[in-house]
Amino acid sequence: MAERPAQNITVRIHINASLQKVWDCFTKPEHIVNWNFASEDWHCPKSENELEVGKRFTATMASKNGEYSFDFGGTYSEVNLLEKISYSIDGDGRKVSVLFHEFDNSTLVTEIFEPESENAIELQRDGWQSILTNFKNYTENQ
Repeated sequence: MAERPAQNITVRIHINASLQKVWDCFTKPEHIVNWNFASEDWHCPKSENELEVGKRFTATMASKNGEYSFDFGGTYSEVNLLEKISYSIDGDGRKVSVLFHEFDNSTLVTEIFEPESENAIELQRDGWQSILTNFKNYTENQ
């Protein structure tokens, strides 16, 4: 396996919703299953989340045609209510931080993550950005 690139990847999105609504949609399993996928031919049939330091989360990501499925999960290292979530990804231990900043009645969500070595940086950035775009669309229409 190749070495991981040294530079983190950052994706962000501005959501026209309150910080509390954004936080709830980002962290509650009943919402996560509605947005946690990168393209329309995938879905997230299952999500579990124990939002506490040292606790775990998992989300099943699956192709709608049933050919592919995998669990994306990790363990929380930091949870600051309505501000920041940090975790390490299962399997390879890559670190991820998610920041929430409220501006009037809108919220900026920023994800910073360590890239993996299998896929091009652009592909990883585009995939995570697509998931954030789904998140924005879902949250704004709730």
